[in-house]
Amino acid sequence: MVGQGIRTSTRCFKFSLGIVVVFSGCLLFLMDGVCLAQAEELAQGESTAQSMDMDRHDPAEGTVDMMVPHQKHLGPHMKWTELRRANADDAGHADQIVQTLRQALAKYKDYRVALNDEYAPLHPDRKPKHYHFANKQRRLQAKVRFDPAEPTALLYKKAGDGYELEGAMYTAPKGMSEDQLNERIPLSVAQWHAHVNLCLQSDGSRRRMTRKQLGFKGRIATESECQQAGGRFVPQAGGWMIHVYPFESTPAKIWTH
Repeated sequence: MVGQGIRTSTRCFKFSLGIVVVFSGCLLFLMDGVCLAQAEELAQGESTAQSMDMDRHDPAEGTVDMMVPHQKHLGPHMKWTELRRANADDAGHADQIVQTLRQALAKYKDYRVALNDEYAPLHPDRKPKHYHFANKQRRLQAKVRFDPAEPTALLYKKAGDGYELEGAMYTAPKGMSEDQLNERIPLSVAQWHAHVNLCLQSDGSRRRMTRKQLGFKGRIATESECQQAGGRFVPQAGGWMIHVYPFESTPAKIWTH
């Protein structure tokens, strides 16, 4: 009887242990599923409006033209970080970023290498001043950390049948404070910018705006005016952005927009 009781207890213990193992496996599976879902959600972007930081970055929508030079483009649809007092530490930090970026971009002077590394040109059928070759994975990475060797986009200009490399663009989440942006790139050296106060078509599409009151060049810059016009107001389209031209000869040219 004692032996039978021991065998019964052993079977019960093994059964209970099996349940624990199965339950633990299911829990891990569910956790993996949640993590995967979160990663996929991030990869898809925050929303249509928030994803426009790269898709809208072309002269057809007025964004590139609005960035040259800084002081001439303080209109209602552009927001800039405040330029801080210059200092030696910031200058040294900025120079390190430029040196790192210059080395990282060397291989991309051949635009076909950029294509192989999943940098895809935005709106290649148009003729902007700068072609943005954007990398979705690096854009996602920029939401959580800054790596000067891995910019979100590469900047090219048209050269015959191909493209000539000019520089790169970094991005950062729109919720970042100026102090946080300063940790990535010193605000005494360069200014981040964002596209703000936009009135877009109410259907949420990304079609080019045809009416003068809408879009990045539109005159409407308040929510009330946008509602009256039947549009959809976007306080900030996408995150923060900054252009860098590491092959230029002076800091003023390297960090110009």
